Amino acid sequence: MTSEGRTETLHLRRLAWAGVEISLGDTRLLIDPLEHAEPLAPVMGKPRRPLAPVDTPAGTHALITHLHPDHYDRELIARIARTGTVGTHLPIAPTLTEDGIEVIGQKREHARRIGPLTVTPVTSLDWRGEEADQVAWVVEGAGQRIIHCGDTMWHGNWWQIARDHGPFDVAFVPVNGVIARFEGYEANVPVTMTPEHAVEAAAILGATTACAMHYGLFNNPPTYVEQPDIEERFRRAAEARGITAVIVDDGSPVPVPSAGR
Repeated sequence: MTSEGRTETLHLRRLAWAGVEISLGDTRLLIDPLEHAEPLAPVMGKPRRPLAPVDTPAGTHALITHLHPDHYDRELIARIARTGTVGTHLPIAPTLTEDGIEVIGQKREHARRIGPLTVTPVTSLDWRGEEADQVAWVVEGAGQRIIHCGDTMWHGNWWQIARDHGPFDVAFVPVNGVIARFEGYEANVPVTMTPEHAVEAAAILGATTACAMHYGLFNNPPTYVEQPDIEERFRRAAEARGITAVIVDDGSPVPVPSAGR
């Protein structure tokens, strides 16, 4: 409740790529915001559309899931850190410090308050064997629970996350199921979740709503090849699982189910 007795409402907005904005009252939190695509070109190619500037008024907070440059936009995160806070999983905090960014490192499963929000890093799995460096973020506020799954591939920790933190009102899930081929990391299987993987993860997590992210912006054969028919496959899989599928443009709001569902 606010000091005037009004109940605050959690607001969600999907930003570019894997970016998400979570707002509650005067608190604004960004997860994996992306504004600068130039560092991604050698592997992921040029974006299919321009990236919109990210608004970062004083007091904006940010979390990043890992250090890949499509999730850690160094210039943007440094800008946020000047007047707000930046949180990461503890093992990667020294890298941000070396980049001149003041950072708050959190151990996995250790919660922290950001105003009325509680944020907790949980397991995510990187296909390059960098599991210690990558997390998903659980965010709670106003009686609702959100998970941002980062850049993960399918893994067996969904059930434990559900037991420890679920059920979730909204799960933001990567869906591009990318086939990646560059030196030292070639594979002919998807190394991020496919649309079907993403829906199954959301189902295990007990999510009412799944919002597709991390797709549609980059496709750079042969080094970075996105799955075909992502949106239709995501919708079909979600319908079969009884989950509300949300597919929205960059910058668009994401509906939040009513608290106490």
